[in-house]
Amino acid sequence: QVQVVESGGGLVQTGGSLRLSCTASLSAFSLRPIAWSRQAPGKERELVGVINSDNVPNYGDSVKGRFTISRDNAKNTAYLEMNSLKVEDTAVYYCKVAATSPWDIEYWGEGTQVTVSS
Repeated sequence: QVQVVESGGGLVQTGGSLRLSCTASLSAFSLRPIAWSRQAPGKERELVGVINSDNVPNYGDSVKGRFTISRDNAKNTAYLEMNSLKVEDTAVYYCKVAATSPWDIEYWGEGTQVTVSS
């Protein structure tokens, strides 16, 4: 059974930084795009960004220039480096191991809470 585990969340002040990790017990991890999403209370889930198998990241407009996604395929782990955090970044952050074909299954983690205080 594939497990996806996020870690690194916590409480930080405005302007601070956090690094989230996403580790998946999945073979061929390197072939899968990894997506980070977040959901704040009362709001819809928002895509933060994605890193593809070629290690090329793309970001949502709200985090561009502040967040960085990377991956270490040798560790089956992806990272979300968050800098210049704002109160509005407060959310549960989720990692998804995306499918690459209609026959693939995508896998989600249970999320990690990030709270930014003013």
